[in-house]
Amino acid sequence: MKNKALNYLRQALDNPEAVFRPGQWESIDALLAGKRMLVVQRTGWGKSMVYFLGTKLFREQGFGPTLLVSPLLSLMRDQVKAAERIGVKAETINSANQEEWQQIQQNVNSGETDILLISPERLANDNFRQDVLSSIAESIGLFVVDEAHCISDWGHDFRPDYKRIVRVLQAMPANVPVLATTATANDRVVEDVKRQIGIGTELARGSLARRSLRLCNINASDAVERMAWLAANIPSLPGSGIVYTLTVRDSERVTMWLRENDIDAAAYHAKLENEDREELERRLLNNEVKVLVATVALGMGFDKPDLGFVIHYQRPSSVVHYYQQVGRAGRAVKEAYGILFSGAEDDAIADYFITSAFPPQKDVDSILDFLQDAEDGCSIVGLEAGVNLKRSRIEKVLKFLSVESPSPVVKNGSRWYATAAAQHYAADMELVKAITAIRRSEQEEMRRYMDHKGCLMEFLQRSLDDPSPDRCGRCCNCDHVSFNFLPRDEETLRRAEIFLKKDHHTIAPRKRWPSGLSLLSHGFSGKIPEDLQYSEGRALCLWGDPGWGKLVAEGKYATGRFPDELVEACVEMIRSWKPSPEPRWVACVPSLKHPQPVPDFAKRLADALGIPFSSCIEKVLANKPQKEMENSFQQARNLDGAFKFTRERKRYAPCLLVDDMVDSRWTFTVVSALLKQNGVEAVHPLALALNSTESD
Repeated sequence: MKNKALNYLRQALDNPEAVFRPGQWESIDALLAGKRMLVVQRTGWGKSMVYFLGTKLFREQGFGPTLLVSPLLSLMRDQVKAAERIGVKAETINSANQEEWQQIQQNVNSGETDILLISPERLANDNFRQDVLSSIAESIGLFVVDEAHCISDWGHDFRPDYKRIVRVLQAMPANVPVLATTATANDRVVEDVKRQIGIGTELARGSLARRSLRLCNINASDAVERMAWLAANIPSLPGSGIVYTLTVRDSERVTMWLRENDIDAAAYHAKLENEDREELERRLLNNEVKVLVATVALGMGFDKPDLGFVIHYQRPSSVVHYYQQVGRAGRAVKEAYGILFSGAEDDAIADYFITSAFPPQKDVDSILDFLQDAEDGCSIVGLEAGVNLKRSRIEKVLKFLSVESPSPVVKNGSRWYATAAAQHYAADMELVKAITAIRRSEQEEMRRYMDHKGCLMEFLQRSLDDPSPDRCGRCCNCDHVSFNFLPRDEETLRRAEIFLKKDHHTIAPRKRWPSGLSLLSHGFSGKIPEDLQYSEGRALCLWGDPGWGKLVAEGKYATGRFPDELVEACVEMIRSWKPSPEPRWVACVPSLKHPQPVPDFAKRLADALGIPFSSCIEKVLANKPQKEMENSFQQARNLDGAFKFTRERKRYAPCLLVDDMVDSRWTFTVVSALLKQNGVEAVHPLALALNSTESD
């Protein structure tokens, strides 16, 4: 059997000289014996070959198809091609091919499909469970859970939908072999996953050492220094690679900077369309681009064996995250670089993800209270109107609650209902506190790694409970002499600083008022007509950025006056922006709480532009601060009747509408519609800072 499997391995890899890596055949053999296995092996070891070869051998013995649950369906194209080379037919069921479900189900039931790939979220779909899963449950030959650390509450990437996998496992016959795979699990996670997969689960664990990787940590918390280093050194790094950022905005900003320095770069993040991401992956795989500047959207499952470098523009929140991402490099080359920077913003971003990992009890209570009062349930849109929470937080709470047992909520169509369990539901706050404490300790461990003076690979191995940690002899601490990076010269530093100060941000117009909302004071509802929309605007900087952002923060909260440097910067921005039709006067968004800073700035900006300023908008309602409003419905409703146009209604020339901060854009939307309703030809919003951080 082993020889047959070896021949299939060589066919799959299209390599007649290929041999099993230590532990690969042993894992396959254990599955053939009907065992449940947890395989913890480094990135690039070949875990997918275990389940594809296992599937081939099971099918030849007359067993049913393999069911593979993975969050990485979009990144498994190469693995599926390898499976096809040995005659394993793989199909996937996902939200994008629902019209094919019936045919795929028939193919599975008729034996034409060897392996069915689904995402864990698919297990939450009633139609899938009833129409597909129930019909194949009795015939499954092998059950595979990819990225199995997601099952564990303690795992770095716990996902609520993975809890459904455990229920499926519990309902399956005990003699069905189960394979769980991951590259990132310490002892705590390993024991938890083994417990959930089932009694008797065996562990296959290998060394996490990556001998080809040359790790190096560089202390440069200032964005200017980091960007200067990238521009100076990426051209000389081997092959093509990845620069990881913690936010979407940074991925786009760093990309623009690299392009300015004649480096072929592209931004990669979750906001791109699937086909665009696939094209970027293809270009990187074929070395048609020097670097992808990516968020974690390019993470688990992406496989480019000859990736030459991985650079972290900011510090990840844990050693596990770092190992997983830097492990993309150097799988099939003798030498690759893993460079880690630490930014001044790292802790704030990590803190955000730690504090938002679990919904607060007050959020849970507000949603359950609202649903219990809703006789006919409620949609997400209805919950936005009734509960002052962001849509993303509402969806997170509902997902969190829906996988509890018994669940206090249930979904029917597009509406959510409270169940009898809602009356007595309380989250396990002790578990939440324990997990939060672990995340804090992981964050501290990553800080220690950043400052570590010993072997960096050995530090990673010990942190991940590798049974055989050892000095690598290749990192910057083991062999600092051979790391010959170029210094950050003064000219590049100066250009990076100028770039950051010119990193302006678009303020796109909103096209619709929130569903179900009518701003009665102005008659605004439904679609926003084009003649009430503002023209595309600009924000000078990101809040708190090392360019202008710090000056904006100081002016708003420390001195109470925005300095003349910001006036000059806005004049320069307007000249490069060239808003059309050209603004002939300046207005501003007034504030009752802070009445001076914005009008004062707007007047000085008008003087610098040589056009008049008009205080034609008056704040007439002491509404709650917009920053306390969490979703679009609440934000827009909070502005109903808040402003009044104080001039006569007639035709007015185009204007600049100035505010200090922009986040949701609803203030600009309401005030601009009011201006245009009273005859202003065009409104161009201008904000000093954009207050928004996006990950993925």
